[in-house]
Amino acid sequence: MKSIYFFDRNQTEGHQGLIKELGGKGAYLAQMSALGIPVPPGFTITTLECLKFLQTNSLSEDLKLEIKKNIQKIETAVGRVLGDCQTPLLLSVRSGASVSMPGMMETILNLGLNDETVQGLAQITNNPRFAYDSYRRFLQMYGHVVLNIESGDFEKVLQTKKKKYDVQLDSQLSEDILKEIIEEFNKIILEQAGEPVPHDVWAQLDAAIGAVFESWNLNRAAVYRNIHGISHELGTACTIQSMVFGNMGNDCATGVAFTRNPSTGVKELYGEFLQNAQGEDVVAGVRIPSAILDMKDIFPQAYGALERVAFQLEKHFRDVQDLEFTIQNNSLYLLQTRSAKRSARALLKTSVDMACESLIEKKEAVMRVKPSSMDHLLHPTIDPVNSTNALTKGLAASPGAVSGMIALSCERALSWAAEGKDCILLRHETSPEDIEGMNASCGILTACGGMTSHAAVVTRGMGKPCIVGCSNLEIHEKDGFVLVDKKVLREGEQITIDGGSGEVYEGRIPTIASTPQPEFFKLLSWADDIRKLKVRANADTPADARRARELGAQRIGLCRTEHMFFEKARIRSVRHMILSHTSAERKEALSKILPYQKEDFIGVFQTMEGLPVTVRLLDPPLHEFLPKEKQDIENLSHDFNVTVCEIERRIANLHEFNPMLGHRGCRLGVTYPEIYDVQVQALMEAACIVKKDGKEVKPEIMIPLVSNAKEFEILEKRIRSLVEKIQKEYGLKFSYLIGTMIELPRAALTAGAIAQKADFFSFGTNDLTQTTYGISRDDGSVFLKHYVDQKIFKNDPFVSIDVEGVGKLVQVATKEGRAANSKLKVGVCGEHGGDPDSIQFFHVLGLDYVSCSPYRVPVARLACAHAVLLSHP
Repeated sequence: MKSIYFFDRNQTEGHQGLIKELGGKGAYLAQMSALGIPVPPGFTITTLECLKFLQTNSLSEDLKLEIKKNIQKIETAVGRVLGDCQTPLLLSVRSGASVSMPGMMETILNLGLNDETVQGLAQITNNPRFAYDSYRRFLQMYGHVVLNIESGDFEKVLQTKKKKYDVQLDSQLSEDILKEIIEEFNKIILEQAGEPVPHDVWAQLDAAIGAVFESWNLNRAAVYRNIHGISHELGTACTIQSMVFGNMGNDCATGVAFTRNPSTGVKELYGEFLQNAQGEDVVAGVRIPSAILDMKDIFPQAYGALERVAFQLEKHFRDVQDLEFTIQNNSLYLLQTRSAKRSARALLKTSVDMACESLIEKKEAVMRVKPSSMDHLLHPTIDPVNSTNALTKGLAASPGAVSGMIALSCERALSWAAEGKDCILLRHETSPEDIEGMNASCGILTACGGMTSHAAVVTRGMGKPCIVGCSNLEIHEKDGFVLVDKKVLREGEQITIDGGSGEVYEGRIPTIASTPQPEFFKLLSWADDIRKLKVRANADTPADARRARELGAQRIGLCRTEHMFFEKARIRSVRHMILSHTSAERKEALSKILPYQKEDFIGVFQTMEGLPVTVRLLDPPLHEFLPKEKQDIENLSHDFNVTVCEIERRIANLHEFNPMLGHRGCRLGVTYPEIYDVQVQALMEAACIVKKDGKEVKPEIMIPLVSNAKEFEILEKRIRSLVEKIQKEYGLKFSYLIGTMIELPRAALTAGAIAQKADFFSFGTNDLTQTTYGISRDDGSVFLKHYVDQKIFKNDPFVSIDVEGVGKLVQVATKEGRAANSKLKVGVCGEHGGDPDSIQFFHVLGLDYVSCSPYRVPVARLACAHAVLLSHP
């Protein structure tokens, strides 16, 4: 297998199909060269060579020989020679993995300069200022990337010189000032590295290639891979190209462009450029760039070429492209193309639009959008009734409104996130080193940078709200405060950012759910045509049910009756029932709850308009409804004319050491049958009232926490008798179902016996996971992260189902249940019902439905379609 693949417009050895070997950058550069697009000549060293280097920490002699041969090809193509003092060739050395990792690995530009070749560059370009600007850039990058010197040390020198000579921009630094900077840079390198940058340009090249390969293992790169689920075994390719220069003068520029807007998805050439600058200036946010449309006036020829190239590349790759380009002497050169990182909103719109434009098929559009990203499309926005004026406004880089504490460092953000506190990371500009702090924060705000800066690109990929380029924001990290137009905000104070509008507010501002775009519903309709699993929603109130239906839920898979009890008007009667000593007293108290429950059920049935509604009877232990504070206990004593001591004694009697495994669920129904009687009465009377109004109803009654068939049989018989009695009283006859929640291992293992009387099973995977592992989902967070980090668990089992353990129980129960009752309906109503990885497993098992919270319904709909396409591509 080849170690190196050369590319230019006349000879291209690679192509886009070699992305695993050449990385995205190398494969796409080769493909662009083959398409006749202006790309500086170069070659790519494969990812396999990177993996070899990481094992041996050296480049093999054979590889060095191949590198020299390919350098000669570049020299022939451009008419310059590496290390030559008269016509020096300068190189860029760039990383590029097979999966895009923007900014996570290293790059070195202007390689090939030393004290002699810089003079040659000045002479052949007749531009000494440009030559010395390129040299100081090379020293800074080489010093940081290869010699591990903090980039801030070089930046301090740069800022000091600017201040001394009253210079605002890098491009205003004169030749003499640049020579002073170079002298100081060399001093820093000698002092900190103990040796100067090599004069030998071949030694420079070997060291630069090694540093690029080593950057695969940088902490920020590893963190990024962990966040995005990218394998650590891939390695990076290394692409070496002839330099083209955007910093030679005002007829030069560098920029980034997208073939469609990466924030909104609108079909327009979108991006930014900097005149007289190099590529890292755009990404680093050192200067505020100009909008790409301004190129029309400044560089009309190059802009026209860019428009043509953008259209050609998007059509060829059948996806939105992120382009890096340089303009040298008014001529356009492409340095990179890749599939663009987009906000969730933009990814959705571009996928649907491209299917409608026949660039891709509908199935491909469905597969392009990650199910989890559907959550981001429902990001909250600032409530329009908010009358608070914004403190300031920046560039709206990634949508969503969020509130949090001001964090001025990644360390602070990580610390607060570990404590469960929401924070917003404020930085002058972000860099790849900030990746962990960005991941821990709920939003990002930067003083500098544009729409293609590091912060903007990374947060769009993360789906986090972000505002960049907030120019009147002054950050004083060491002193712990920021200034916004002379307004002081201290670290730890609350702010709100709206990444959709770019506005920043003081304090916590109310937000509302966003209105999904038309493409949202179109893509989900395509997904619905593909999927096999039905999608239900967990909804406890009519408002929840309405929202669930708006988002495409086909049924209610879980309506938790206990959530209806906690309202102030109802909790009093519930507590009266708990404090009762006799069945008669309990019935009297429950009779006061009956109208409330009936009213709730009527609202849910009316909202669902004839679709099935699964109602779970009371599940939690009774002590959860009793007060804990002394004042509340005294108030309860006064309400019911019962002594405080008696109430405290009752609370003590109800106390359980492990309430999740105690007197709850169907055990309450067996010991206090009147509780379930009243709930069934409320449910069925509500159904009869709605039915008499001419609307269809399909109630499904679910008995929780069943552990053996006899338990279920006793309760099922009592419930069925009561239902028949109520229907007779109303003179109605309509179908209903009685089933159970399978949430205990014993129930799963004896499912065949339970299924003989049950109409349906609904797996309560939250409790099934708890009882299988013996881990509390409330307390397990203390150690679960360590188990995942140490690979004891592949994932948190409460997030994605444990296929080998809990999944095995689901599989056994489904198989035995259906064997005993061929008409048995089987679904899932735990949190796993909205998890894409778990849904894939449920699809393979052949379940009938999944049920999840209303806002997870779009996630589940799309995940169900993905499950089909992944099983049968």
